[in-house]
Amino acid sequence: MVGRPFSLEQMNVSVSIHGAVRGVHVTSRPPGQAKYVSCVRGAVWDVVVDLRPESPTFGRHDAALLDDRDHRAVYLGEGLGHAVCALEDDSALVYLSSSLYAPGLDVAVDPLDPELAIPWPVEEPTLSARDRAAPSLEETLRTGLLSPNAVGHGGER
Repeated sequence: MVGRPFSLEQMNVSVSIHGAVRGVHVTSRPPGQAKYVSCVRGAVWDVVVDLRPESPTFGRHDAALLDDRDHRAVYLGEGLGHAVCALEDDSALVYLSSSLYAPGLDVAVDPLDPELAIPWPVEEPTLSARDRAAPSLEETLRTGLLSPNAVGHGGER
């Protein structure tokens, strides 16, 4: 139970090596995408970033340890960005999502952006090529893709 209606449309599993940082990712609104995330193997530092420009907490983050011992989970509403750092090799996350993955609506923000000031628990995070190339929060904000009234990404909406 997440305290509000949650329509499950897709389930994903993500497995990472120690030190891998994935994210910060969000689905443009509308429609946005809510997620329920749990760690079924290993341990991750799970980070939620408010990417709703109209929110008084825009740009702020919160984090929690998710692992296969305490079995905690995190719910992210639409417009909240998500990132994780694997604390153990072969850490596995299960994502329950309220909508199907839509590549044209997916937005990435640089997880190492100093403006976000996320205290990653590893000295040298391993990033994917996509996350290394992701724009800063300020650059992403300028694109308008975080707006609740965002218009399409290259006609894909």
